[in-house]
Amino acid sequence: MRLGMLRNQVLEHAAAIVEEAWISFDEARPSEPDLSKEVLDLLDAPLPTARVDAITALDDARLILEHSLAQTRPRFLAYVGSSGLEIGAVGDLLAHSYDVNLALDARAATLLEEQTVRWLGDFVGYPSRAGWFTSGGTVSNINALVAAREQAIPGGRRAGIDPSRAALYCSAEAHYSVKRAAEILGIGTNAVREIPISADGRALRVDLLAQALAQDREAGITPIAVVATAGTTLTGAVDLLDEIADVCETHGVWLHVDGAYGLPAAATSRMDHFRGLHRADSISVDAHKWLFVPKACSALLVRNPSAFVSAFGHDEAYVPHDGEIPNSVDVTLEYSRPLRSLKLWLAFRVHGPDEMRAALEANLAQAQYCYDRAAGHPELEVLPFRPTLSIVPIRQRLDECTDLDAHNLRLASAIQADGSSYVSPANIDGEQWLRPCFTNIRTSFSDVDAFIDSVACIGRAICSEH
Repeated sequence: MRLGMLRNQVLEHAAAIVEEAWISFDEARPSEPDLSKEVLDLLDAPLPTARVDAITALDDARLILEHSLAQTRPRFLAYVGSSGLEIGAVGDLLAHSYDVNLALDARAATLLEEQTVRWLGDFVGYPSRAGWFTSGGTVSNINALVAAREQAIPGGRRAGIDPSRAALYCSAEAHYSVKRAAEILGIGTNAVREIPISADGRALRVDLLAQALAQDREAGITPIAVVATAGTTLTGAVDLLDEIADVCETHGVWLHVDGAYGLPAAATSRMDHFRGLHRADSISVDAHKWLFVPKACSALLVRNPSAFVSAFGHDEAYVPHDGEIPNSVDVTLEYSRPLRSLKLWLAFRVHGPDEMRAALEANLAQAQYCYDRAAGHPELEVLPFRPTLSIVPIRQRLDECTDLDAHNLRLASAIQADGSSYVSPANIDGEQWLRPCFTNIRTSFSDVDAFIDSVACIGRAICSEH
């Protein structure tokens, strides 16, 4: 099962496909291609009974990928997209070719991950003592909250806990992974205290957080952790980290900062929004979001690694425990782990922190520009406060339109079908909005103009349909 004499030819052909893709990513498509009969037939084929030569198989893979949505293109503004940084893609090729497993000590690769954790902590201003790379923000958050549970209720991992006597605390607009963690921890989503948000900026109300913690303590309920959000997925709001840290310190509660999307902005002119970050017990950041590298590359950084040994450590006969430093399997949820950090390590080395910081600043400026363009447009409206980070909810309001929510929901679908831009809808306070998010190194101000123009043009064209 080797390529044999074809190996060099396959590598050269794959490199040509990658080069063509990279060039195509520099420009927005005029539209997204429809799924052709050739593609559908290829994807409906049964398990092969005969071999296909590698070059043909690569060409088939290229055809499928060209008919897929690529977040790397400059006008993909939905969700929180990835730039698919070129040096990061090369890092993935190297990491998967060597197929290092970080479950146990992998010598230089283990040290590389530790070094990348330190670099990332330095970049965002967090003094981590340890950290690990995971498959995504959800897994990073769950890892942190498992450790927080074991610290709040020692021995709970073995004896179990009374789900009615524990609670998690987060913003009403925190990521769903907090609820998923509550389900996995066995306390259930009913134990998640969703703290109301402020009207100006949509950050967690710290006064109400303190009140909820005090009430639960008085009722005999153990707070497991407070999850502060550094960049909500809905609007990009950043919770007041320093004030939340004060409350957590008063109540002796673990503070985890979910910075999966927004935390890289702590390295920019927005750093004041992240005051108090250094006081968190743990933080998560997805490098495959706003640090531009390909998926998947999330990081969990922590101040007290021993809490994770208490939460995850095992003494199995088939795992060596010779040194003082625990294996990764004894501090993380995952067992087999690829070398996800290599792509970020390469990005820091090849582009340097200053170039990465400049790319973040460019996205922040594009968001402000988008807000101004929409605010000044007679048919568009924006939220009553400027974007904190790079998410800019906008909404079309046409005088002749009798159902604005139905219109804007349909508008999001129509923009996606058009394909020249790609945006997702969002429900904000019961209203339907468009939610462009700027996290791409390839996006320019002209792309913002094209997006705003397409919203206005397509919206006018479809209004009569409903």
